[in-house]
Amino acid sequence: MTQPIPIRMGGYGPPTTGFSLALKRIGDTLATRFGDRVDVKYVWNIMDFGYRAEDILWLVESGVLTLGYQSSSYLTARVPELSFADLPFLFADTKAARAAIDGALGRRLAGAIEHKTGFRILGWYENGFRHISNRVRAIHTPADLKGIRIRVLPSKIHECTFASLGATPLVMDLTEAIRGIKDGTIDAQENPLANTLTYDIHKHHRFHTISRHFYVSRPIFLHRAAFDAWPADLQEAMREAVADSVTFQRGLHVEEEEAAARTIKATGGEIAELDAAQHDAFVAAVQPVLAEARELWGDDLFRLA
Repeated sequence: MTQPIPIRMGGYGPPTTGFSLALKRIGDTLATRFGDRVDVKYVWNIMDFGYRAEDILWLVESGVLTLGYQSSSYLTARVPELSFADLPFLFADTKAARAAIDGALGRRLAGAIEHKTGFRILGWYENGFRHISNRVRAIHTPADLKGIRIRVLPSKIHECTFASLGATPLVMDLTEAIRGIKDGTIDAQENPLANTLTYDIHKHHRFHTISRHFYVSRPIFLHRAAFDAWPADLQEAMREAVADSVTFQRGLHVEEEEAAARTIKATGGEIAELDAAQHDAFVAAVQPVLAEARELWGDDLFRLA
């Protein structure tokens, strides 16, 4: 009897998050269609087993896992072109961001990743717009960030952005950030509200600012050698299942953000919305970052956004 094809999918969040539910949707779809031809298993949160969040990358690239997701910022050191997607205030709203990521910009970035890694990129989950939370004071202007120690993703663009805003950026993995937030050695972090809630950061941070400073996507990557060796019908089914799961996950993300805002307020958190003038002040403060990006990439990538 032919052995079933193993498909091991993993992430770094509880099984109740939209990302985990999206993985389960992929697995259920494949199991229903292929039955005993596939053997689907999940590792919802690799951090439960002592791994760092960033370890999802090598776990998939080495073939320990078949499929995973991770914020694109974690790959910018290996794929410099991805840094473009890290630029502050790049997209006006979610509709514009999704159109770019699902269109020419996303295809170009996926190609760049595949060229420099062992991944096959099949789609992009939505981590969405990121906001600032902290334990020190309410943030309404860049001046309010002065001296605040904030954890940022491993991205030079993110680091330079918050330096331009007057904060002290600290580049570190999620596992380290959570420890630092809980013991008070880190003042602030930036994340979608749903992530802030998932990792219990709202229990330590009273102040939340809806800043929408970065829009981050999470590429869905597969171990390329394994995927490319699959029969054509399984490859096509995986592509279709991933596309379906992207639509599903993005819908859940909107719901999760709204629910997280309600929970943060209900547990004593303060959520500040920037008015137009305050938003413009943040945009003005990061102009040096955007200007440097235009010098580096010209107008080519900006036209795709």
